[in-house]
Amino acid sequence: MIRPLVSISLSVLAVSACASTSYVLVGTARPPISAAEVKVYLQPPPTFEDVAALNASADSAFGTGGQASVDKVLLRLKDQAAKLGANGVILEGMSDRQTGSLGGGSGSTSYSGNSAVGVGVGGSLGIFKKTGHARAIFVPAGAPSQQ
Repeated sequence: MIRPLVSISLSVLAVSACASTSYVLVGTARPPISAAEVKVYLQPPPTFEDVAALNASADSAFGTGGQASVDKVLLRLKDQAAKLGANGVILEGMSDRQTGSLGGGSGSTSYSGNSAVGVGVGGSLGIFKKTGHARAIFVPAGAPSQQ
């Protein structure tokens, strides 16, 4: 009974570690900077240059992942923007979708003479993907900015 639980747990960990990022360069990339220097905007600042369209995702088991998944996606968007030399990202949206499920079960029967007993237990969990969409931007030094 312990072996199936261990293998299911390892499968869940392997799947929940999957994530991806992608971008489409639409402007000029610059030398990489630190992700800590990348500012997240909900509205575009008054002056900026587009660098790239970004997508990043994080998978989670047992639900949509909550704030932890949002934080992972934002970190991945900032990391990707920093690699392109963008010092800002305009967050355009987040989405959730179920990408799969894992299930398992176990059963046992016992019988003797005039009686029989059967017991079964099963369960499943969903695997969800949270995806963030953003624009990597470069805000010139000294330009007015808002958040």
